[in-house]
Amino acid sequence: MLIHVHAGDKVKNVSNERIVEKREAMSEGQTTDHKKVAEFYDNVYYRDTSLQTCKEPSQHLYQLAERIGVKAGNRVLDIACGTGDWLEVVAGLKGIPSGIDISNEAIRVCRQRLSIGDLEVGVAEELPFADNSFDIVTCLGSLEHFLDQPAALREMVRVAKNNARVIILVPNSGFLTHRLGFYKGTQQVAVRETLRSIREWQQLFAEQGLEIEQRWKDLHVLNSSWIIRPPYSLAPLRFLQAMMLLVWPLQWQYQIYHLCRVKKG
Repeated sequence: MLIHVHAGDKVKNVSNERIVEKREAMSEGQTTDHKKVAEFYDNVYYRDTSLQTCKEPSQHLYQLAERIGVKAGNRVLDIACGTGDWLEVVAGLKGIPSGIDISNEAIRVCRQRLSIGDLEVGVAEELPFADNSFDIVTCLGSLEHFLDQPAALREMVRVAKNNARVIILVPNSGFLTHRLGFYKGTQQVAVRETLRSIREWQQLFAEQGLEIEQRWKDLHVLNSSWIIRPPYSLAPLRFLQAMMLLVWPLQWQYQIYHLCRVKKG
């Protein structure tokens, strides 16, 4: 059994009924209340988090910054920013970081970590930022947990400048171990966890005004710090998973990056 990995085709018509059925199946027994979601993240997910427990940002985040071209002066918004790993990278490159997270605990640590930036507690479906504010908007491994995903995407479009880059990392229902019945979801399944195919995500993005320019694999597990960590008995399985993700085609990957552009009239 594999271990959970943490963080330009034309759109074909995808049955809305099929997407709804999958969404309901994944959401059975899951909350529809933002207050309960916030309690989960404060009391469970980030329960033991402090500035002292935060590590240096992973190398893959620096590689992401290089790939998407973060430059000095870029206004960057990270939605579901957590404790600020990605925003620390942005700030180090002289970008202007902003972030929002539903968790008070996460934002408390993020504010301790960053000396600059507009960091807010709130939900992705109602962003407290002005229209046309950001050069880059990111949402890395979080959209699938939002209660109203179309609304969150519309908010990304609203706060992004025309021709802004929007980078979204989401899970893929074509993930091979999911298809084989081994993958059962992450800890956040207790809140919500939506799996869609590559084409279903593409249709959802397009419906909210996002045009996909590129996709690529999430290979952040290809590092020793992810593989060799407690419980050490699982290190061989983590190594095997990392190697398989390296060679598997895009349609078999667990998480996939989508680089989108905002096109406003």
